Amino acid sequence: MDRPTSRSTRRTLVVVAVILTVLGLILGSMGAGLDPGRGGPGSARGDIAEDANEEAEEQRERVEQKAAALERAREQGQVGQKRPGAAAAPPGWSGEGPFDPAAPDDWEPAIAADPSAPWVYALVTRYGAGKPCPGNCPSPFIALEVSADGGATWTNGAALCACKGSGQFDPIIEVVPSTGHVYAVYMSGYNVMFRKSTNHATSWAAPVATYGNVSWNDKPVLAMSDDGRDVYISWNGPTGGDPWVAQSHDFGATWMQRKLVDGARYFFAFDADVAPDGTVYFAESSILYGGGGNKGATPNGKIEHHVFVSTDRGVTFSDRLVASVEPGLACVAAGCSPDFYLGHDALSVDAGGRVILLYDGATVSGGRQSIFAVRSSDRGTTWSASVVISTAAEHATAPAVESRGNGDVRAAWYETSGGGNVDAWNVWYRTSSDGGATWSSSALRLSDAGGGAAYKTAAGFLEVYGDYMELAITSAGKTIAIWGEGLSYNGPGGVWFNRQT
Repeated sequence: MDRPTSRSTRRTLVVVAVILTVLGLILGSMGAGLDPGRGGPGSARGDIAEDANEEAEEQRERVEQKAAALERAREQGQVGQKRPGAAAAPPGWSGEGPFDPAAPDDWEPAIAADPSAPWVYALVTRYGAGKPCPGNCPSPFIALEVSADGGATWTNGAALCACKGSGQFDPIIEVVPSTGHVYAVYMSGYNVMFRKSTNHATSWAAPVATYGNVSWNDKPVLAMSDDGRDVYISWNGPTGGDPWVAQSHDFGATWMQRKLVDGARYFFAFDADVAPDGTVYFAESSILYGGGGNKGATPNGKIEHHVFVSTDRGVTFSDRLVASVEPGLACVAAGCSPDFYLGHDALSVDAGGRVILLYDGATVSGGRQSIFAVRSSDRGTTWSASVVISTAAEHATAPAVESRGNGDVRAAWYETSGGGNVDAWNVWYRTSSDGGATWSSSALRLSDAGGGAAYKTAAGFLEVYGDYMELAITSAGKTIAIWGEGLSYNGPGGVWFNRQT
């Protein structure tokens, strides 16, 4: 996820823009459009070339900071992660382990499980590992691992697309049940690409651009009908933060685009789902930054949490404003922008069509954030009163949620440990058996490994690494959670996961 001129993707995308410009590389056929002096078609607010140049200038110092942080960590032997041999797993769980122990710098993972077969798929954004092909090849790139046994064992990480062009960011992956078909979405430079596999991710069709003439996009989310025919992607852009939806009704072969809102608030798409009856839901937050538009990292007023709903397969969408909250604590970690912890959503729909929405926010401006849960049983027309599922005395951010069956809901989030001390974070997990009306009496700590990386201590890890985490529920009904941990926002860090046994 990304904040204007500050959040993860746009920061790292500008890193790539500057590097490509300096080296004089030529973008490949993917059409990423990273040249900071080039404006793409479909600009919603002003000249994209001017915005790109401004962002590139603003991010030069941060580019140097991130590169220096990785180099320092390498010199000090602080790169890599492993599960300590003496670590005790939570009851019924395998225990926290690294996604890839040798990876120098992974963050922002995605995971999906086939509800009808033991296949599980995971993606991460991989930095500092070299390029997966010679020449003008993406760095960072999206690394893919596959499990055929419910997450017990995994393939070695391989590039989702070792294709020419710019860096790759913000992966999302979904499964078409019982078919072996897998859909993936990622950013190639500033544009959203779709890929499809029909053989359990063994091979993939060529990437398909989803953005049409709306170039310079940011952070996609993906949802689809159960048969995989209707595919929906939401992202914000170009540069101004308006929410867009790209949709395909032919299994991802062709795409059409539409803007959902045209205004001064900056939207961030965080989660999406399609109900069994075909109703489409997108959970998105919006922030009005100082001066409006897409400049600055300080929110001006409340953060709004929206659910966009379509009951006619994407022909029309209704904007349901579910909650307005105060901005919480500002992030002060190295390289972090103040708005990093703000404005996250998670959404899921169970087999009966009941919707659960989680969001973070504070009740007092600048205060500690909580994770709130609300639910709807009438296609998002009305919503229940909110329930707090995080710890009251702590600061929480970036929830994830999945549901299945009749009200079986699983939720996880990042939370500080020790009275809001942001130097110690952990990942916590709770469940509900009634669609989110009530929750398990206590939360389970999933980040149980108290060591194994330079950023880990017995109290937790040093910094949330990336804007989001994810959950999946396997065909055996077991939960797998995956998330990022790091030394600071600049990193380096790694992706970790825990699974029920």
